[in-house]
Amino acid sequence: MNLSLFAPDEPPLKAKLAPRLKRLAGEGVLIGASSWKYEGWLGEIYTPERYVTRGKHSHKKFEETCLTEYGEIFPVVCGDFSFYQFPTPAFWQRLFAAAPAGLSFAFKVPEEITVRQWPSHARYGARGGLRNSTYLDSQLFRASFTEALAPYAARVETLIFEFGTVARPQEPEFLAELEAFLASLPAGFRYAVEIRNPEFFTSDYLALLTRHQVAHVLNSWTRMPELAAQASMPGVLTTDFFVVRALLRPGRAYEEAVQRFSPYTHVQEENASVRQTLRELIAGAKKSGRRGLIFVNNRLEGNAPGTIDAVLDET
Repeated sequence: MNLSLFAPDEPPLKAKLAPRLKRLAGEGVLIGASSWKYEGWLGEIYTPERYVTRGKHSHKKFEETCLTEYGEIFPVVCGDFSFYQFPTPAFWQRLFAAAPAGLSFAFKVPEEITVRQWPSHARYGARGGLRNSTYLDSQLFRASFTEALAPYAARVETLIFEFGTVARPQEPEFLAELEAFLASLPAGFRYAVEIRNPEFFTSDYLALLTRHQVAHVLNSWTRMPELAAQASMPGVLTTDFFVVRALLRPGRAYEEAVQRFSPYTHVQEENASVRQTLRELIAGAKKSGRRGLIFVNNRLEGNAPGTIDAVLDET
């Protein structure tokens, strides 16, 4: 008899993924998505009937409650939203109260900490093009981010410092500033660094992370080396856990991926190289006992759950 963990009307991909992801999480490999509020996943991951109000789909209800169903499937999620703000203590309280108890998080650290110079973009207004006065400000990081998040530290897998692409990368200067900053980080969290300049991806950079027991984020991104090339770099696993963010196919701009793949209902473009690298990293983590955090973005292939399913089919 073929018994399902879910009732017959559960979305098919939800029923297929949930037990496999739970089993892997028990082995120390946590796989999830970058964010969770995607109505394109309705019918495959999310149960449409759960988000109906007065006989029709409620966008508001979906936005407010879909994290519960996400947590029934995935053990972890990456919160990119925190890159754009310092969430308040009240926000953190609401988020963790709404999240299922078994769901853990990774969060990107606000750009106020990691942007050296504000981009010349309309979103940044008058400060566009100016140097950021709070770049790598460890006191601001503590006072405005980790102190508010500290009550929930047990449910935070890692905090990610994302350093966006810079036009004229100066590796010695970047590494010197990063070294001083990492040395000042408060205890109680795992930390990871994501770089977007291939010029920074060097043995000196990896050695620095190793000294501070901080992970390098293996990231598939527009201007970064292929994920396979990063994963094969000597010394790339710099601590007792690793982080992967499968975001974009190298060479493709973020905006192009959004236009090509939204609303993210299904896989549209297979990336065999990234899939195989993820399988190898999962196998290596299970063999070594190193904790693995893997996050897949819709913009990689068009549908993150579908990508994860394909990876696990051959794992």
